[in-house]
Order: sequence, then C-alpha cells, then structure tokens
Amino acid sequence: MNDVSFASLRTPEGRALLDEVRGTAPAQELAVATRLRRDHPAELVSAALAQARLRERAAAKFGAEDAARMFFTPNGVEQSTRTTVATYRARRLRALGVSSVADLCCGIGGDAIALARTGIRVLAVDRDPLTAAAARANAEALGLSALIEVREADVTDVDVSSYDAVFVDPARRGGRSGRSAGGRIFDPEAYSPPLSWAVATALKAPHAALKVAPGIPHEAVPPEAEAEWISDGGDVKEAVLWFGTEPRLVRATLLPGPRELRGRGLPDPPVRPLGRYLYEPDGAAIRAHLVAEVADELDGGLLDATIAYVTADELRPCPYATAYEITDRLPFNVKKLKALLREREVGVLTVKKRGSAVEPEELRRKVLPKPQGRNALTVFLTRVAGAPTMLLGHPAHA
Repeated sequence: MNDVSFASLRTPEGRALLDEVRGTAPAQELAVATRLRRDHPAELVSAALAQARLRERAAAKFGAEDAARMFFTPNGVEQSTRTTVATYRARRLRALGVSSVADLCCGIGGDAIALARTGIRVLAVDRDPLTAAAARANAEALGLSALIEVREADVTDVDVSSYDAVFVDPARRGGRSGRSAGGRIFDPEAYSPPLSWAVATALKAPHAALKVAPGIPHEAVPPEAEAEWISDGGDVKEAVLWFGTEPRLVRATLLPGPRELRGRGLPDPPVRPLGRYLYEPDGAAIRAHLVAEVADELDGGLLDATIAYVTADELRPCPYATAYEITDRLPFNVKKLKALLREREVGVLTVKKRGSAVEPEELRRKVLPKPQGRNALTVFLTRVAGAPTMLLGHPAHA
C-alpha cells in the first residue's frame, strides 16, 4: 500500500468500497474484484480488499467494532499493542495523575487511542508518512481527534518538555511501520531509536513508560526504572520500563485482572523431590525472574535448578501459575509413552516442554498418530534432578 492508495480509501468512493467488500471471503476475492473493477479504478479496488483483510486480522487486537472503522498497514497490524494491554498501561498513567503524553514512535495509533480514551491529551509522533496518516485517520474514525495530535517527524527532533509523560515504543524489527519488516532486534541499542536515547528522554519527564521486548536482559534495565513484564491471557506481550514510579522494582502483571506479582528479592527456590502437583508459572513471572516469589506462595520448590517448574504437595489457588496433578513419572521413552496413551484411551494430548530438545508437535505425531481415545492427558518433557523425564498429569483446580 502506498500513500496515494491509502488516501483514496478515505474518499467517499473509497469508503463506499470498504463497506461493500467487508466480510468478503478469501475464495470470493477474485470474483468480487473482477466485478468492482468494472466501475472503480483497479488500484482502489485492490486497496479496499487489502484493507478489508487487514481489518479482519486486526479484530483480534482491537476488537471487531473498532477494527471495522480503523485503517491499517500490514506492519501496523502486526506491531500494534493489543488493546487490553494498551488500556491497562493508559489507565496506569492516568492513575499517576498524567493528563498529557508524548507518544513517540506511535505507529498506527493504538496506544494513542487507549490514552485518549482515558481523557489524556496525546501528541502522537511517527516519522513514516503512511504510518502517521493511518494514525491520524484512526483518531478521526474513532472520534478522538480533539485529544490526539498526530505529527509526522523524527522523534529525536520533538520537544516533549511540556508533557506530563513520555511513552516510547521503539522499532524492534529491521523495518519500520509501513515498510518491509525485517527480523526482530534483540540488542536494545539496535532499537530505532536506541534504548539509551529513550532512557535519556524518559529521565527528563516527570513520568515515562518505555515499551521494550520481553526478552530484554535484566542487566540492560537502568537503575532509575521499574521493570514490568505483562502477559495477556497467558501470553507474554511486552516489558515496560517505568520512570517516576518505583525505581528497581520488578513486577509481573497478568491480564485480564490485572493481577500483580511484585519482586521481593528472594533467593532461588530449593530443588526438591517431585510432589503431587506441578505448577507452571505464567510467562510474565518467568521473564521477570519471579519464579522464587511464585514458589514461596505455593510453599514449593524446583524440580531442577535450571528449570522454571515448581512442585508442591498441596493444591493452592495461585493466579501466577497453572496447576497440574501429576499421575506418572517416567524416564523419557517414546515407545512407553505411546503404549501408555493407547492403554488409557487418550485422544487429546497436550505436550509441554522445558529443558528438553524434543519438539512437542513431533512427539505428538509419533505417539498419537490417529487420535481416537476419549480421554485427555498432559505430558511434560523436562528434567528432574538433571535426568530427562516425562511427567504425566492433568489440570488441577483449587
């Protein structure tokens, strides 16, 4: 998509086409395109169909109602913050007393929208013309233009001194929004702009939030920052470095909720024998290095010093971990597992691994080539005291 085709979608003819192609099934696109090109420019028809596909993809992040009115670029859909996460972060800024935010590297405006919906005034900045145009169109489409000013500029040239807070979401891929995407970037100094610039900018503001990759090394977190890892529905979505809150605090936040696990600087949990229950900590707690805090809540220990599985003798409610009752412990052996599944009439097999080189899908094909049984089972491929082990069980609910 280019600037011209995007602009054409916002004309009366373009909007009418978007309404007409909404819900077009992939198998029908060619026939629909052929029919529409009799009365409309081919480039506009192609742009409308492409935008309809993007809106369908975006519904998972933005909700069907908003996505049906918004405008997207391919990378914008992929790289945007999920609405649930953006809303949580916006509400947290609002609770800090923030009334204005400079949203730097705003993308198509997902975070700006969440901020504005809490009543915060937003300056949304992106250097890519198409991306900035999409952000502006989205503010208008959702009735938030009075609170969102979109500016096409290099964020390093923007004066943010008049804003209560700064939010920075640097590019963590080889490409920029609206352009071809490259691979993920893991070195924070290879972000665009670099993390060091974002931190320096954050330190000049009363409050700031820097969105970073969840895999950021803990040693890269500056001492002035609070580090928060966020998961949504069990999937780790991002890490945020907060300034103007609680320096050196580490927390894991689980959505929906939110549920918050704060770091207390506990030592590593002890390694202990397998108990009746196995707890799988939420990914945010693992990324935040808070497995010790999870184990402390459960009065549990680790199966292996290097693996983030907690075992305990009692079943306790814990929002930061999923509990499984373990019924069998076996040395890793594909033939034995296959025979056991057949004996127990297992038709649904969930394979989880931590500390094992075996690929879950490959193992599932080998041991359950034709699922027919009426029972379900979960198998954990892991190590117990250093030995490759299979643990069999099922979810347990306190």
